[in-house]
Amino acid sequence: MERSEQFPRVPEGITVPDGIGGVLVRMRALGAHWPPGDGVAVFHRLYLTVTEEVARLVERGAFPDARAATVLDVCFAERYLTAVEAYESGRRPPACWRPLFHSRNHPGVRPLQFALCGVNAHIGHDLALAVVDACRTLGCEPTDLQDEFDRVGDLLTSLEERVRDELMPGPDLLELADPLTHLAGSWSLERARDAAWAVARTLWALRGLPGIAEEVRERLDDGVGLVGRMLLTPCSPGAARLPAHPAAPAPAAQSSGSATGAISS
Repeated sequence: MERSEQFPRVPEGITVPDGIGGVLVRMRALGAHWPPGDGVAVFHRLYLTVTEEVARLVERGAFPDARAATVLDVCFAERYLTAVEAYESGRRPPACWRPLFHSRNHPGVRPLQFALCGVNAHIGHDLALAVVDACRTLGCEPTDLQDEFDRVGDLLTSLEERVRDELMPGPDLLELADPLTHLAGSWSLERARDAAWAVARTLWALRGLPGIAEEVRERLDDGVGLVGRMLLTPCSPGAARLPAHPAAPAPAAQSSGSATGAISS
């Protein structure tokens, strides 16, 4: 099976002033031509907001190690940006991103689903690999980045809250939202974040065994892609209105009077 391209390591010349700023320039340019309802654009706008917040926190000195936070954030964003650029140029992106790219204009998929699918791919797959990328760039161990990982993770938790607050249909669309509520409640950013940390430590421990490490990465990519496809299960108005069980057949009429009563009741 053809695999997605291996992404290059983030250059060691990343610096605090231009690292996240360069990412923001690319993100703003990349999403400029996407229509508002595009599924990738839905996730992109939310992720851009979080990246801007990371940049502000770095500038204010909110991270004990500004360079480590910058490198981790840039490595993290690079995974997403490279996947989008690969898809738009006709190359093969990672499996975790393909459901979002392929379904980005599906009329039966709601904005909340597009957003959660993007968050799932970025946290479930990209975050673990970004930690390894950052460790290689900085020459450190994953445990040395745990404070930065946790602080960035807190911002990502706010992203999930924003996704649900802004994109969950209101009470007037409750009938449509019933299956959507089930899908949204089936995925947790906190659990995905914890899993990403465990996978990052595993991949780092396997760095001397590149064949095994690559197999772990491939299985991770495929598994996150499977979850993404499930999150994009269409929730069209027609599908939401289907009864959970077929209606029981009406009892046979015994007389014209009883038939009239069954119809009017």
